[in-house]
Amino acid sequence: MLRYSRADLYSEDVPLADIAARVGTPAFVYSSRAILNNYCAYHEAFAELPHTVCYAVKANSSLAVLRLLADAGAGFDIVSGGELFRVLKAGGNPNKVVFSGVGKTAAEVEYALESGIHSFNCESESELALINAMAARRGTTAGFAIRVNPDVDPSTHPYISTGLSEHKFGIPIADAIAVYERSRDLGNLSAEGVSCHIGSQILDPTPILEAVDKVVALAGSLRNAGFPIRHLDLGGGLGVAYRPGEEAPGIREFIQGLRTRLGASGLCIMVEPGRSIVGQAGVLLTRVLYRKKNGDKEFVVVDAAMNDLIRPSLYRAHHEIIPLRRRNLPRITADVVGPICETGDFLARDREIDNVLPGDFLAVCTTGAYGFVLSSNYNSRPRAAEVLVEGDRSRIIRNRESYEDLIRGETI
Repeated sequence: MLRYSRADLYSEDVPLADIAARVGTPAFVYSSRAILNNYCAYHEAFAELPHTVCYAVKANSSLAVLRLLADAGAGFDIVSGGELFRVLKAGGNPNKVVFSGVGKTAAEVEYALESGIHSFNCESESELALINAMAARRGTTAGFAIRVNPDVDPSTHPYISTGLSEHKFGIPIADAIAVYERSRDLGNLSAEGVSCHIGSQILDPTPILEAVDKVVALAGSLRNAGFPIRHLDLGGGLGVAYRPGEEAPGIREFIQGLRTRLGASGLCIMVEPGRSIVGQAGVLLTRVLYRKKNGDKEFVVVDAAMNDLIRPSLYRAHHEIIPLRRRNLPRITADVVGPICETGDFLARDREIDNVLPGDFLAVCTTGAYGFVLSSNYNSRPRAAEVLVEGDRSRIIRNRESYEDLIRGETI
């Protein structure tokens, strides 16, 4: 929902320069309209096919974002007890929560059972045994799906690829039926689904559809063997465009492709989108501090750093960087860097950008996903503020941390 009006950059109907001046920088700003539009694109494209869109909380776990989606009817995909706590605090329906992840603790499993979540996506037989024991202690039955690893290459960054046999996630699909069979001996579990997630930031949906075909076939075999399979959890992973000219799959077109494959399955379909709902809805606002040259190398030093947005340093990820107010000046080529004492502290390298001056504000685009959630206090830097835009209004949804916040909980 970014657009220039004359020379000023807007999110929805709010000039971002006004937010930067009022709230300060660095600050993450999210468009509520963009978030809801993306969620509705998933929900509406499924049409009459039974489904639940479970937003992947790890992409952006701010309470106001979760409340926005909960009010729209979303379910939630969580990977920790802390994420479940956030969902419940935001008013999410626990019966629409699925718990994923390879390392669930006994305390987290107990909290999830106590909260009445929908089901667990299980990634090992040891995990099945733990959930069964915890459910037996409570005198209840826990629904589960086994996350199967279809050994499909999603052709994405290796750190966010999860569907190959070399990865820590899931159970090889060839072993799945045997694992389900052994689960019959666990009397407090109910095999209600099959789960699969092959990776993130996928720009070509072909590998996802290949994995879906394998999972549908497995679900059919399990139902024929007498398991009460009711749902397929197909994960998330749909990518967004970070670079100019980059094309990402359309949400509605992708879901319509799934419907073609799944319409006759008789199963409820779950998907777990995160980045494709919130990624392009967010920007990181930062102020230019200095311009400097080392020989032929030009640097634009800004007040946002790798502790605020680690994706460029961690993944060599590309984020467009644009001014909040355009000037008619020749463009420059520079590294955009922050104040952290690391050579790896950069937001862009050798990037052609607008000619900016100290005091100017910039927007680092497509930072609604895996932005604030990956931020830290490295170099004892307070974490950024967060702002939600709603039409022609904006409100702070997370206050900027203070120095006192940095030492909360510490003792001498």
